[in-house]
Amino acid sequence: MNPVESFLENRRRNIAAIRESSHISELSNEWIREVSAFQYCYNFDWFGRPIIQIGSDMVAVQEAVWRTKPDLIVETGIAHGGSLIYHASLLAMLDLCDAAAAGGTVDPSRPKRRVLGIDIDIRAHNREAIETHPLSSYVEMFEGSSVAPAMVARVADFAKDFRRVMVVLDSNHTEAHVLAELDGYADLVDPGGYCIVFDTAIENMPEDFYEDRPWGKGDNPLSAITKFLRKRDDFQVDAEIDGKILIGNAPGGFLRRIEK
Repeated sequence: MNPVESFLENRRRNIAAIRESSHISELSNEWIREVSAFQYCYNFDWFGRPIIQIGSDMVAVQEAVWRTKPDLIVETGIAHGGSLIYHASLLAMLDLCDAAAAGGTVDPSRPKRRVLGIDIDIRAHNREAIETHPLSSYVEMFEGSSVAPAMVARVADFAKDFRRVMVVLDSNHTEAHVLAELDGYADLVDPGGYCIVFDTAIENMPEDFYEDRPWGKGDNPLSAITKFLRKRDDFQVDAEIDGKILIGNAPGGFLRRIEK
């Protein structure tokens, strides 16, 4: 076994051991519960835009993007646009790598890949900041409910010209809404690709943590995933990613479409 293979095998063993440790899992959940009271995930920017994510989740998404090399990332929930710009930067790097491998260059005004963001309310100041960002050529935005049949059809029509699609769900976190998004957009994901569902960590929060929100224990993205997987055997949770992340907002939320 060469040194790289040895390193990767050791990593796999460590990840497997971590996944089997209920003690580490509880410590991770406790940390998330404690810092969530201070809106910890609001602390960071990506290329100048606030990104409401935890760094370990972002690293895991980057690994999934590199592994599957999507041509289009469909994201529900825009907020300040940090995640859109984050995804755009990853796709720009993929375009750059493709061009370098082919001995060519990238024209940033005519990107090969795109990010599509959907939000029921794209506030004017956020739209302006996104549309004037240097990576704006990679970004398209649709305003409206992500679960409205007309929106689902509009997104499907936009996606038809792309071969590999990743879906990221991070809008309304009620079970009904997330399940409707899964039903509406999961089929866009190509075999081997990912549908990533954020904020499954809501299930691990105290009962009274979300008193001002319509979601909580038993009614959240994780419960939506549970119901979705009961009727879809072509998706499964990528458990290795959970073992890698430990501290994140999407435990059990990285769904990979099975290649049959």
